[in-house]
Amino acid sequence: QVQLVESGGGLVQPGGSLRLSCAASGSILSINTMGWYRQAPGKQRELVATITSGNYKNYLGSAKGRFTISRDNAKNTVYLQMNNLRPEDTAVYHCNRYGNNWPWGQGTQVTVSS
Repeated sequence: QVQLVESGGGLVQPGGSLRLSCAASGSILSINTMGWYRQAPGKQRELVATITSGNYKNYLGSAKGRFTISRDNAKNTVYLQMNNLRPEDTAVYHCNRYGNNWPWGQGTQVTVSS
């Protein structure tokens, strides 16, 4: 069974940056389209960005121009570089396979506040 472990979250001031990491068990990330998702308190989980096996990247909503998704297949890890963070980016961030999700990891908390 695939296990996903997210890390890199924390408390950051508006305008700050964070780099999230997502490590998966087994050599599986490279052949799958991966996505970063987030869930804010009281809201549904939403997709933030995706990256295909061919490194085609797509960003949704407010992530455009501020977030960058990347992958290191040798490390079986997906990253999300987040710049110019806003209070509305506060959420628990998860990674997962896009579409046919694997079991969700614990996520990593991102809090943007002054």
